[in-house]
Amino acid sequence: MFNLDVRSVILIAGILSLLMATVLFFLRRNFPPSIRGLGEWSVAPTVIFVATVLFGARGAIPDVFSVVLANLLLLGGTTLMYFGSQRFYNLTPSFRPWSALVLLAMLPIAWFALVEPHYGVRVAIVGGLMSLLALAHARLILRHGARTFSSYFTGSALLLLALTQAMRCLSAFDLAAGDRIFDNNLPTQTAYVALNAFALLMTTIGVVLMATDKLRAEIEFLASHDTLTGALSRRVLIDACEQELERCRRKGHRMSLLMLDLDNFKAINDAHGHLVGDQVLVDFTIRAKAALRRPDRFGRFGGEEFVALLPETSLDEAFVVAERIRAAVKSSTAEQGCSVSIGVASNYAADTTVDAVLSRADTALYAAKAAGRNCVRAAG
Repeated sequence: MFNLDVRSVILIAGILSLLMATVLFFLRRNFPPSIRGLGEWSVAPTVIFVATVLFGARGAIPDVFSVVLANLLLLGGTTLMYFGSQRFYNLTPSFRPWSALVLLAMLPIAWFALVEPHYGVRVAIVGGLMSLLALAHARLILRHGARTFSSYFTGSALLLLALTQAMRCLSAFDLAAGDRIFDNNLPTQTAYVALNAFALLMTTIGVVLMATDKLRAEIEFLASHDTLTGALSRRVLIDACEQELERCRRKGHRMSLLMLDLDNFKAINDAHGHLVGDQVLVDFTIRAKAALRRPDRFGRFGGEEFVALLPETSLDEAFVVAERIRAAVKSSTAEQGCSVSIGVASNYAADTTVDAVLSRADTALYAAKAAGRNCVRAAG
């Protein structure tokens, strides 16, 4: 590795960065807008590519471009990658502090490049800042990222980048004022440049994997959930009910179902429009789910009708939960005149299908409607 030509390493790293930028650009165009950060991720490798071209042209162009501007673009591209990860996790990017830190670092870099040239000081400044930035980026991903291979891969690449830059920063104290990056007597600096290029490439690959993982998770969510309310789809909920009923038959346990129907919902749509009606459904789902326990399941059956599965729950316990949901919905939708009627049913030992329990819950729901709506009735 120590015999590698530094200029070749830098240019190869730049070309690879440009290729990854192209990949991220097309991902951004084809991925849903809910996956954020792809814009910054696609621009960052392009900025780094321009930086590597300027670094590679050292000696052929003025130092203000090959040193000052190149380091600014390198730090800027790395910072932009960090901002993209912040957006990816729906956080507000910390533009001001990091941008100010990068711009502030350019003052001594410009001085020790143009006025009092000293390669070691520049290496210490850039290496220290790159290490700090990589550590912050790795912490972000390992803290907010899903426990998946892509997150660990990206976090590890950033830790490698942080370690490499920290070691390069420390090694800068042994560099003389006249040393230059392309000097043949600096094999360790060549190794650091190569490791830095490798870590940046791995980081870019990692964010591609993270974006792909998130897309797959969104597709799986859409396949199993109602697109408007986020409640489980009817098919998925029925599957969960069948599995729970089978478990109850084996162990002699109880389960309960709530059949919920929003009262006067058509009148809300007619009076306020479908957008208000949609919001009522979304708010209802949020409040209903808030009243349930972690093992419970809540799904949309169709229109304004929903079903909740309550494992390990007796009829009396389910009735209490239903009353809690009814009261919460009535207080939140009072101005629209919307309430909810709920039918409650539990499984019998003789039940062999979910339809039997749902039928009793549906009968109880009709009894609640007949009783004047905005009430709860339990199946006998």
